[in-house]
This record gives sequence, structure tokens and C-alpha cells, in this order.
Amino acid sequence: MTAARLRLGAVGEDRAAAWYRAEGYSIIERNWRCRDGEIDLICAQGRTLVVCEVKTRSSLAYGHPAEAVTPTKQRRIRGLAARWLAEADVPFRPDGIRFDVAAVLPGEVDVIQAAF
Repeated sequence: MTAARLRLGAVGEDRAAAWYRAEGYSIIERNWRCRDGEIDLICAQGRTLVVCEVKTRSSLAYGHPAEAVTPTKQRRIRGLAARWLAEADVPFRPDGIRFDVAAVLPGEVDVIQAAF
């Protein structure tokens, strides 16, 4: 991956995290990695845990960013979330877990709550 694409992704994740903070969420973890993959953002609001996949694009030339979160990607994220829950020192017992997608475009952050 090129340095420019890495920067674009990091900026998108920063903007998505800022959106969650502005909406009253706590950011628990960013860019959690294991050998099977990465979770971009793990947030909490009350006792609800939110796992967010962030997709950033500089334009719609290749489609809407959320379209890149395919069923295969969704399954991988669910598995990563289960692993994170098993390994992490979660500061509370969650009442539920939600999977969001943050689609980031220039000047726009569209968070699709309960996307899958």
C-alpha cells in the first residue's frame, strides 16, 4: 500500500473517531491488530460496544466507501470482534455489540449504525 493511501486511511479513521467522540462515545481501542486482521475502531456508548470498520475514499469514482464492506469482510470483522472480546480487558460488561461502517469522503463522514 502506498504512503498516500495509508495517510488517507489514517485521516479517515481520525475523522470517524472525531464523529464518535462528538456523538458522546468513548473510544476504547483504535487499530487493534492480531494475526487474523485489524479492527479500525472500538467504541462504547453506555454499555453498548461498537465495532466500526472505516472506509475512506477521495471520491466516488470507485463507488461508495461502504460498498467495500462485503459479506466476507463482515464475517472477518465479526470474528475479530469475538477474539478482541476474549482477549481484551473490557472496562465493563457490554449489554450488546453493534457493527457500524463509517464511510468517509472529502467533507463527509457517514456512519451507518448497525450496518451488519
